[in-house]
This record gives sequence, C-alpha cells and structure tokens, in this order.
Amino acid sequence: MIEVFAAFTKSLRDLTRAEVLWQALWPPLLALLAWAGVAFAVWAHGVALMARIVPELPWSGWEWVAHWAAVFLLLAAFAALVYFTAIFLVAVFALPRLINLVAARDYPELGHHGENVFWGSLGNTLGAGAIFVVGCMLMLPLLLIPGALLVLPLLWASWLNQRTFRFDALAEHATRAEMQRLVAENRSRFYFAGLGTAAAAHVPLFNLLAPAFTALVFVHLGLAALRRRRREGGIDL
Repeated sequence: MIEVFAAFTKSLRDLTRAEVLWQALWPPLLALLAWAGVAFAVWAHGVALMARIVPELPWSGWEWVAHWAAVFLLLAAFAALVYFTAIFLVAVFALPRLINLVAARDYPELGHHGENVFWGSLGNTLGAGAIFVVGCMLMLPLLLIPGALLVLPLLWASWLNQRTFRFDALAEHATRAEMQRLVAENRSRFYFAGLGTAAAAHVPLFNLLAPAFTALVFVHLGLAALRRRRREGGIDL
C-alpha cells in the first residue's frame, strides 16, 4: 500500500500547479452546469418517474414521505450522471494533458509505446460508463434502505474509477501486453486506489476536483508500476 499512498501524495502535490488545477476544474464544472440545465427542464417529470419506484404504503401521511423519497432518488440519479460525465470529460479530454504534465516531471524516461490511445480511451470510458449508469439506475431503490447510501454508491464509484483510469493511465506509455500484465499484477492496488478516490468524491468542495484527482492517482500508480516492471525486466525505458 506504500505505492498507493505515494500516488495520493503526489497527486495532491500536482493539484497545486495552476495548469493541472485548470484541467481538474473545467470538467466537473461543465458537467454540473449541463446536468443542472437538464434537471431544471425535466424536474417535475423526473419526480413523477421516481415516485413510481417508491413503494406504496397505506400509512397516514405516507404521501409526503414518498414525495421527498422521490426527490432524493432524482437527486441521486443526477449526482451519478454528473459524476460519470465529469469522469468521461477528464478521461477523454483532460487526461492526455495531465499525463503529459505528470510524465514530464516525474517519469521523463518512460517511452511512449501505446496504440490507438484516443479511441481506446473513448471505448473503455463509454463501456465502463454504460455499465455504471445502468447499475446506478438499478441501485436507486436500494438507496432507500437505511445505511445503503453510505456503502453502495462508494463501492460502485470505486469500481468505475479503477475500471476507467487503470486503462487511461497506461494507454499512452504501455504496450497491450504490458498493460495486461500490469493490471493483473496490480489489481488490488488499483481497487484500493479506486476506493480511496471514491471516498474523496464525498468530501465537500474537494469533490469538484475528485475526477481529476482520481486520474492523477492512477497515472502515478500506473506509470510507477510500468517503470518498475521495465527496470526489473531489463527493458529499455
């Protein structure tokens, strides 16, 4: 876990750089503004749709509780959409710039041997995102169970983080064979990093930086593992 802690520390340091901070801020702000506009346009219909998920109970005053439960579910749905959209923008558009900034400073000796980086990143992110959004929709009724809100979104977001960024962090530098080997060898590290960065997304104010922070953590974790693997294998960096 020393490698994961080092990746977190270096990522926090990177966020103090102006050029990194800009790449960290614009994706979540754009995602938030876009989905806020959609929410404003469809709010009434969305609440009515979510109300169908809330079970009908013959209790006096249940209608009031059911209404706010529907509002809560709609907010949870939009929160998931904002998070995935920010992850998508970071992974596909901001991450290439972040990788260049981080690699130039911390891993300048690593050669670039990736193939079809943009399309591979796009396909990986869309595939993971489709599973994530469908899973979030299926998970919404479970959030009404006491305590589920503290656990299920965290675990599901951690899956999305590691599934998306373990590929993107290595795509520019690693060959296909190297990437497969590194994912297999560092699977537990990637999952712990995914869980830690998902928890960071629940910290007020810092959650705006969470998608880019997640990307930075996986870049440091992935490139450090790639450098270590090439050195141990006697491969030209």
